[in-house]
This record gives sequence, C-alpha cells and structure tokens, in this order.
Amino acid sequence: MQGLRDKGLGLAAISYDSTEILAAYSKQHGITFPLLSDPGSATIKSYGILNTVAEEALGPNGKDPAVVADTKVYATALNVSERLRGIPFPGTFILDRQGRVTARFFEDFFRERNTVSSMMLKLGAGRPSVPGTQISTDHLEIKTYPTDASVALGNRFALVLDVTPRPRMHVYAPGATGYRVIGLTIAPQPFVRVLPARYPASEIYFFKPLNERVPVYQKPFTLIQEVIPEATEEAQAAFRGKDSLTLSGTLEYQACDDKLCFNPATIPLSWQLALRPYVTERPLRQP
Repeated sequence: MQGLRDKGLGLAAISYDSTEILAAYSKQHGITFPLLSDPGSATIKSYGILNTVAEEALGPNGKDPAVVADTKVYATALNVSERLRGIPFPGTFILDRQGRVTARFFEDFFRERNTVSSMMLKLGAGRPSVPGTQISTDHLEIKTYPTDASVALGNRFALVLDVTPRPRMHVYAPGATGYRVIGLTIAPQPFVRVLPARYPASEIYFFKPLNERVPVYQKPFTLIQEVIPEATEEAQAAFRGKDSLTLSGTLEYQACDDKLCFNPATIPLSWQLALRPYVTERPLRQP
C-alpha cells in the first residue's frame, strides 16, 4: 500500500458481500485497504461487469455442457449455487481523482489476477523496486528483474529486461530480415503459462555500405514478458509444498555497429520468486 501512496494512488475493492462479512474477512487476512460492500450488486451492474456466465449457470440452461464449461473458466470450479448470483467478472479499474476510468484490466480465468506492480508497469507509472540482475556483454548492458518479488498461483506478473546498446551499437528488431532478430524465450515448464513478449516500437536504420534500411534498437529499450503460474486444481497439486518459483530463458540477438556486424549471441537468464500460498477460502455468508 505504501508504494501506491507514494505514487499518489489509493486502493479499494468492491464485493457484493455485506459489511459484516467484509470486516471479518479483512481481519482474518490482515487487509488494510477499504473493502466496499455493494448490496444487490448495484455498482457491479452499473459498471457493466455482472458475471453473465454465473447468471446463466443459475438459469434454465445451467446444465448445458457449454454453459458448464464456461462456468468453470469464468465463475467457479465448485458446484453452482445461489452464492454465485451477483458476482462480477474479476478485474481492476484505474480511476482519476474525478472518478473517471482511465484504464482497466480484466482476466481470462476467474482465478487469475494482474499484480499491482505489473499493472503499474504497463501504465508507465514507474519501475518496480524489486532488485535486478545486471548483465554486461560486448554489445549491451542489460538489467533484468520481475515486477514482483513474490507471487501466488494465478498472479499475472512480468519479467522485465531494460536493455541499453553500447555507443554506436544497434540490435535488430522484429521485422528485420537477414539478421538474428532480438528475441526473448522462456523455457517451458508445467503449469506456467508464458504470454507473447511485448517488444517496443523500433526505428529504421540506414546501413549505407549495403544501401539497406532495417528496423533496429539503438537507444535504451525495455522488453516485457508476462507470465502466469496457473491456479487450476492440477497446478495447485503440482506446486503444493513449494515456496519458490524459478524461471529460466535466453535472450538472443545480433549486434552491429556502423561498420561491422558481430556473430549472433545467446544470453542465459534466470529469475527466482518466492511463492506465496494460494488463498481459496471465501468470506463466510451471514447465517
């Protein structure tokens, strides 16, 4: 919370549970930010995020195989009950001081959530304070770090590479042909989903000796690779008893200066994060 306050941001969560249930849940889990009660899901409906899959599962088509399959992705892995009525699609809205929505982040699976640090990174609201690893090559200076020092199953976080080419050096960007384009690859492992890496906009470099124009990076740039340790029942069983998550990968590139092109290079990378327990219990309903 203090990190958000330092950026001039606040945090609040909205639930359709009663104030009594939310107060007990906050006390149980040590939650210090406001949990706001939305009786009858009035705010949820006004924002247009009422979970229509849950509503359909409670209706006459609830036994339809397609509805059952959607329910397990967008609502619950448990038996369908009236407890689901009124829940939202999970997501996060970013509001300005006038209450206007400036950004939003929604999930593809009800057990997954963007971490605050990864959202701030995507919004350009500053770099995370997680310590990084510095790597130096003949062509590049690289600092790499995760957005979060610790994650839980279902957290959508990012691996970040801040790359600075050395003076008069450039590397080839996506779209270049005839050269080894820079590429970040994460080694696959069970129950860890790797999303497509995000590459920034490049610039066109004119290489006079060959009279060619190619997309390159020659100024500092950042690569962002989002990762999700899955929170399915199978993933929970596989990660049970583990207190860390290790990811490995490689950065491949080819660098040139204004006269010479160097051999393609491959840089090994690794990141280790603490793995927090996955919380599954719900707030208790009032008797």
